[in-house]
Amino acid sequence: MAAMPSRRSLMAGGTAAALASPLLGRSAAAAPAAPPAGPADARTRGRGVTPGADAAAAEGWRLLRGRKTGVVSNPTGVLRDARHVVDSMAAQKGLEIVGVFGPEHGFRGSAQAGESEPEFQDPRTGLTVYDAYGADAAKMASLFRKAGVDTVVFDIQDVGVRFYTYIWTMYHAMVAARDVKASFIVLDRPNPIGRRADGPLLTPEFASGVGLKPIVQQHGMTVGELARYFNGELLPGEGSGGKVDLEVVRVRGWSPDATAQQTGLPWVPPSPNMPTPDTATVYAGTGYFEGTNLSEGRGTTQPFQFVGAPFLDHHYSDRLNALRLPGVRFREGYFVPTFSKHQGKTCAGVQLLVTDPRRYEAVPTAVAMLREAMRYDGFAWRKDADTERPYWIDKLSGSPRLREMLDSGAGLREITDAWRGEVRAFERARRQYLLYR
Repeated sequence: MAAMPSRRSLMAGGTAAALASPLLGRSAAAAPAAPPAGPADARTRGRGVTPGADAAAAEGWRLLRGRKTGVVSNPTGVLRDARHVVDSMAAQKGLEIVGVFGPEHGFRGSAQAGESEPEFQDPRTGLTVYDAYGADAAKMASLFRKAGVDTVVFDIQDVGVRFYTYIWTMYHAMVAARDVKASFIVLDRPNPIGRRADGPLLTPEFASGVGLKPIVQQHGMTVGELARYFNGELLPGEGSGGKVDLEVVRVRGWSPDATAQQTGLPWVPPSPNMPTPDTATVYAGTGYFEGTNLSEGRGTTQPFQFVGAPFLDHHYSDRLNALRLPGVRFREGYFVPTFSKHQGKTCAGVQLLVTDPRRYEAVPTAVAMLREAMRYDGFAWRKDADTERPYWIDKLSGSPRLREMLDSGAGLREITDAWRGEVRAFERARRQYLLYR
């Protein structure tokens, strides 16, 4: 989803009364951290996982009664029976849904990367759908005022990576809700790549739509936990200051050590190039290749699992396998992208085969892949129109450090050690906002 040079610029430039429901966990920013839920039994993991949306729907959406509700969602906002949450809400008598706000790719998912759906009347529900892609907090607040919301519901499946743009849509929506004095409810969903935190910390001068605030690259939190972190750590210093009235409807029966496949939940692609949970598993690392002239597999059936270019050869897979990286093997692969980089050309490269998700390290693996790709004369860093920060890899990684260390010939351990302290500090800071063990 992230890092296409055609995407629109997303550069960053009173608390309402709390809703009462036994489903809700109040924000840790407003109250002491709630005790995390216990782990799922290994024998039943994959059965009985109930996303926040299903928990709320089972109560007839009573937490929204008497509210003028706006919903920020996309095709992933579905119940276990495959109905969209907005369709379920619209069919429920006694609810007032005043608008829907679509992020990148749109509410119904009809747009490709870097695109959105323009404002329209949804033919299924009759609701007005507002184009929220590229909207900063001020623009989002104006949309909320136009719709007349007093409660904002967020329900989008994230993939656990800083440069996946939906979490920054959520951040802007939280700031906007605070500024218009609306409550903010997150219908939580599992993080498909689990609890692991890894990768470099964003530096403020490299803030962009693919990384707005200083969090590590693989944050290891659900969107509900991340919203709690935003509310406690970041919103107080944003704009006029202060926190939003935040509630999180928790996932039931989920443990962060469960893979996406083990949850038993339907996988709805959060974006056109995130077709499977296997894609999400590798994306935290291979998303880096959007910052190079190699194809990251867009235009194939396995984006981000295929990586290659016309100038690579079979030695690329041999060298990567010789590194014996944990939890992954590299199959020599050839592909012809139907769109995006190297469209219509045969690319040599690799298919990533994750053999052990618990041992697999997405970000270090991608760094190793970059180091080996740089052996080839055809390799180049991809540039965009930002003359002050011309390298897209710097926005993805959060600073010039990764690129500069790779260019200088630094080793894999030296590069990954450079961010270990940042990860440990982030893990300490996020601890009080976690909801699940």
